[in-house]
Amino acid sequence: MYWVSPYWYRSSFKPVWSVSAPQALDLIKEAVQGERNDELFYDELIRLAPNAEQASIIASIRDDERGHNQMFRGIYRELTGQEIPSTSKEPYQQVESYVAGLQKALLGELAAVEKYRKIWFGLPVGIYRDTVGGIILDELKHASKYNYLFTLNRTNG
Repeated sequence: MYWVSPYWYRSSFKPVWSVSAPQALDLIKEAVQGERNDELFYDELIRLAPNAEQASIIASIRDDERGHNQMFRGIYRELTGQEIPSTSKEPYQQVESYVAGLQKALLGELAAVEKYRKIWFGLPVGIYRDTVGGIILDELKHASKYNYLFTLNRTNG
């Protein structure tokens, strides 16, 4: 009997979103370097939240993001032997309002999914790729939570 690998098509298929390992590492570095601005942004949203429940949701997202930064730092360190410097090239810009901040956060989470997908494609199959896959799922969960908060506050004000 003749056996055909279920992955035969992969040998000739080069997707347009393919990313090299060095590009993935650059994207990891870029993802981590804005963490100080992210912290300021989350702290501001928590202060602007109209109640403790909404502040708690945002705080849980902030805590997840801190974990993601540590995971990305660990992947980068294990693959390169180097640390990512904590520098932000952009000054922090305060949000105009709570609703505007929620909208910015929602769009930021969706943009992160796109960036992290590129990182995922540039990593070898295994623990690093699985870790980034988990981070992507968290980002989608965060986007859903921000969408909930945005909808809740958009209808109220």
